Amino acid sequence: MEIKKEMLIGEILSKKPESIGTLMSFGMGCIMCPSSQMESLEEAAMVHGIDPNILVAALNNDSKEEADA
Repeated sequence: MEIKKEMLIGEILSKKPESIGTLMSFGMGCIMCPSSQMESLEEAAMVHGIDPNILVAALNNDSKEEADA
């Protein structure tokens, strides 16, 4: 599954729970808060001062590495 910045964090976590580690490494410790269920990855990244494109690339790179393993 390709992760896109328009996706809701809740959707990403339900489909790819292994993304939690990457999100946490970017300082997004609020992934378990209720608002994450209705907030896009791009919105959350902007709130945390993170370039959403870099975050998306990291999340998709993690997915690629798992598929290659």
